[in-house]
Amino acid sequence: MHGIHGVEIYCQTDLGCQRENNEDSYGSWQPATDAEFAQKGLLLVVADGMGGYEGGQEASRLAVETVKEIYAGSPAEDPQTLLFKGLREAHARIIHYAAKHPGMRGMGTTCTAVALVGKNLYFAHVGDSRLYRIREREIVRLTRDHSYVGRLLESGAISPEEAETHAQRHILTAALGAGEEVYPDVPDQPLTVEENDVLLLCTDGLWGLVSDSEIAATVSSMLPAEAVRRLVQLARERGGPDNITVLALAV
Repeated sequence: MHGIHGVEIYCQTDLGCQRENNEDSYGSWQPATDAEFAQKGLLLVVADGMGGYEGGQEASRLAVETVKEIYAGSPAEDPQTLLFKGLREAHARIIHYAAKHPGMRGMGTTCTAVALVGKNLYFAHVGDSRLYRIREREIVRLTRDHSYVGRLLESGAISPEEAETHAQRHILTAALGAGEEVYPDVPDQPLTVEENDVLLLCTDGLWGLVSDSEIAATVSSMLPAEAVRRLVQLARERGGPDNITVLALAV
């Protein structure tokens, strides 16, 4: 946990119950000076790697490091532009890395990057790691899954309830390192954060086992640090087949 300017961050990552290594990565960054903090605010990144034992781990680590480097190292531009550039650069670096290491073919990763600058919330996103906002017990998912089931849902072929339990809900249609081009999802304009909002970033190791309504109830009824621990515990109790990573940002 660390806090700055009335914002607190809580993070936990867990191997789960059936994996031998953790292919999830996460990171945060904040500027050292108040002047830069006013321009760039706070950055959070979560990534869920895929592609074999080391490939997934390396892909998610590269994604988090690259997004942090681009965001922190670039002159003060629009935060949304920097997040978009960061994900595009991470995609290019993962492809380059895979080309140089033949054992790493097929490596890739989801990536969801969030910047909170004052009351403005920016994000860029590829894959199916999710960003939620919990406000007064109401939960809203701010990202859409780039997945086969996400497509079925958006076309109206299946219902939201069917999507939650669909056998193929973890099959991605977009990831960093996969395909030639990647087009991160970004909001049309920054969203506004209100006092007492909680932003939750998580990999599918959580949302695949714990429903949105359960996430909302847990976050609304506990202190953020306890809520993060409880959510990871819930996923583990339900078999925890995947790595579980949860970041909560309390405003």
